[in-house]
Amino acid sequence: MNHPPPIRVLVADDHPLLREGLSAVLEHCPDVQLVAEAGDGAQAVAQYLQHRPDVTLMDLQMPVMNGIDAIAAIRAQDPLARIIVLTTYKGDVQVLRALKAGAAGYLLKSMLRNDLLATIRKVHDGQQHIPPEIAAEMAAYFAADALTAREIDVLRLVALGNSNRRVAAELGIAEETVKAHMSGLLAKLGANDRTHAVTIAIRRGIIEI
Repeated sequence: MNHPPPIRVLVADDHPLLREGLSAVLEHCPDVQLVAEAGDGAQAVAQYLQHRPDVTLMDLQMPVMNGIDAIAAIRAQDPLARIIVLTTYKGDVQVLRALKAGAAGYLLKSMLRNDLLATIRKVHDGQQHIPPEIAAEMAAYFAADALTAREIDVLRLVALGNSNRRVAAELGIAEETVKAHMSGLLAKLGANDRTHAVTIAIRRGIIEI
C-alpha cells in the first residue's frame, strides 16, 4: 500500500530554541517533514521560494521583515501558499492582519505541544484553523466600538511618553480635543488610565512600539 508523501514544512521564527523544539516534534512524525528553517521574515520568503513547502509556520514578531509582511510577500508569489501563524499574543488586530495577508491558521506558542500536528494536517487539507479562545476574543472585541484612526494616532503618541499638550502639538489639534479622545479610548478599551490603555492596545495588536 502506497503512503502519501509527507507534508513538507518550513519553520520561520527568530528564536533558535523554538525552531529546535519544533524540529524535534516534527522529526518523530512520519507524515510531516521539516524541509527548511528561517530566522527572519526575509529569510522566510527566500526559503519558501527555494523549497516550496506544503505548509509554512510563521512567527509574527521577527527582525528584518515581520511575519505579516512575509506572508503577503509569499502569497504574492504563490497565492495557494498555506501558512500558519505562530505567536505569543492573542491580539485580535494581529489575527485580522494575518488572515487578510493570507494566513490559513493561527496558533499560540503555548498550544504547540498539543495542537501543532493537527493544525498542520488541517491546513494542508485546505481548511482554516483559528483556536476557539482566539475566535471568542475576536468576537468580543468586535462587538465593542472600534478605535478611530485619530484615536489610534493619539494612543501611539501617548505610548511614546508624550503629554497631552505634546500630542496636541504633534497632531495640530487642541489639547481639549486630545483629552476627549483619551476619554473615548479609555471607555472603548476598558482601561483604567493611559498606561493601561497603551498596554491593552499593544496586547491586542492595535499599536506597536
